[in-house]
Amino acid sequence: MTRIWNFSAGPAALPEEVLKQAQEELLDWQGAGCSVMEMSHRGKEFMSILAQAEADLRELMGIPEQYRVLFLQGGATQQFAQIPMNLLAGRSADYIVTGSWSKKAYKEAQRIGTVRCAASTEESGFTRLPTAEEIKLDPFAAYLHVCTNETIHGVEIPAQRIADTGVPLVADMSSHILSRPVPVEKFGVIYAGAQKNIGPSGVTLVIIHRDLLGMAPLNIPTVMDYAVMAENGSMLNTPPTYGIYIAGLVFQWLKRQGGLAGIDAVNAEKARILYECIDNSGGFYTNPVDPDCRSRMNVPFVLADGGLDAAFLADAKAAGMLGLKGHKSVGGMRASIYNAVSLDAVQALVGFMNDFAKRNG
Repeated sequence: MTRIWNFSAGPAALPEEVLKQAQEELLDWQGAGCSVMEMSHRGKEFMSILAQAEADLRELMGIPEQYRVLFLQGGATQQFAQIPMNLLAGRSADYIVTGSWSKKAYKEAQRIGTVRCAASTEESGFTRLPTAEEIKLDPFAAYLHVCTNETIHGVEIPAQRIADTGVPLVADMSSHILSRPVPVEKFGVIYAGAQKNIGPSGVTLVIIHRDLLGMAPLNIPTVMDYAVMAENGSMLNTPPTYGIYIAGLVFQWLKRQGGLAGIDAVNAEKARILYECIDNSGGFYTNPVDPDCRSRMNVPFVLADGGLDAAFLADAKAAGMLGLKGHKSVGGMRASIYNAVSLDAVQALVGFMNDFAKRNG
């Protein structure tokens, strides 16, 4: 069987090494006589898997001791509600809107309590970050929410743009977590759906400073209370055991790549050659995002002649490349080049794009 080059935005490519190990251990995990999918989540075997996954994640990200790591369910979308449920505490919060996902988070939070838009780049088509002058922060806000990488619009907040705002910073990092080193200590909460850089869909990662636990009102559902989930080690109810197991294998794979510093270098090169292909195509392909905040994980682009879109996708599929169709809300194309998408895959994509432009330009 020949595997495709997978440029899907999520669920996305997983490292082949991880898939092979999971395959080998599918029926019998390390002599347990059963699959991880079948074992008790409270048995010593799964507890060891969970503990190792958290330890490896802490090592990879340099997570300080004062932060709790939660493996939850519901996806990042559930966090859009769970965050204000836990952190508003009768106050107001600020949201910076830089794309579809931060806009969704802002709208969902409005259903829970008082929130305000501190800045938005929607009038610019979500192609840039707001300037410092455009951001109007409330110094008494319960928290400030940002999406550090917009999967649909391809806007990423560079690490050097993450500053101390004086209030807890809450970040949706779903589509670029683990792709580069992150100053965890600058955040109150980091959350991410797993299905891009962590593992299969079904796991939601929440990294939260212990000072933000215990703020939820008593009338929220128990399963939505971060403090309760932390007290129970992410196991108030049955967690997504197999997804956590795969995530743990991905963490170990990342350590073998040289950790986040090692994968960061590879990701930088992948993004460089893809953007170079787009920018040097003579206008055949264009990317609308300000170069200062172009995502290194999600690269949207359009063809100058939209009438060629169907042919581009058909030819790409014939060449073994899938997942390149842009999100329905923006159209065009999008290549998601997450950690598990190899440099070889991106080089193959660039070769295809150059050839397609030559044949159709």
